[in-house]
Amino acid sequence: MNAPVAAVLRRVNRTLLGLAGLLLVVAGGAVLAAALDLAVPSWWPWSGPDDVLLTAARRQRWRDEGWWWPTVIAVLGVVVLLALWWLLAQFRRGRLAEVLVDTGDGDAAVLRGRALEGVLEADATAQEGVAQARVALTGRRTAPRTRIALLLEPYASPGQALAGLGGEALDRARTSAGLAELPTEARLRAVKHRARRVN
Repeated sequence: MNAPVAAVLRRVNRTLLGLAGLLLVVAGGAVLAAALDLAVPSWWPWSGPDDVLLTAARRQRWRDEGWWWPTVIAVLGVVVLLALWWLLAQFRRGRLAEVLVDTGDGDAAVLRGRALEGVLEADATAQEGVAQARVALTGRRTAPRTRIALLLEPYASPGQALAGLGGEALDRARTSAGLAELPTEARLRAVKHRARRVN
């Protein structure tokens, strides 16, 4: 899953969860207010503990209409399909399983994504001042992208770590995989350490 799609999915998740939460709070508040026999505005759907959500007349109002049941089934079907799409979108693979490598003779070889991630992690960790590196390969098989998280030692220079990453590790990975480019998002974080006491 590339970064723009992931950002849109996060936004949709937050919006849908917010709307569902707001709807549940409003409905729950209305039912609670009616159950406690509190003074409610005239437009409030329930005015007392004996009120029902839907009266018999409202429930049976459209039953004899020919369009009613097909409409209800179609709306419920769309709701179910949207809920299934949303559920399946949560489990989409965030990592790229394989990369297509152009062999130069018209064919293509397949490089396992985990193998490329492992090499990049090893190269990044081998740099001076890098305590740990984590690499995730995303994008498409023909146009991969990388997300790299570097955990830096307290004495490390972020500029040198990025220069080493771009100048050595990423260049080597791009060249070995036969890629014209390998866009990368790097995140840097420092190792937590105790403050030293100076006497």
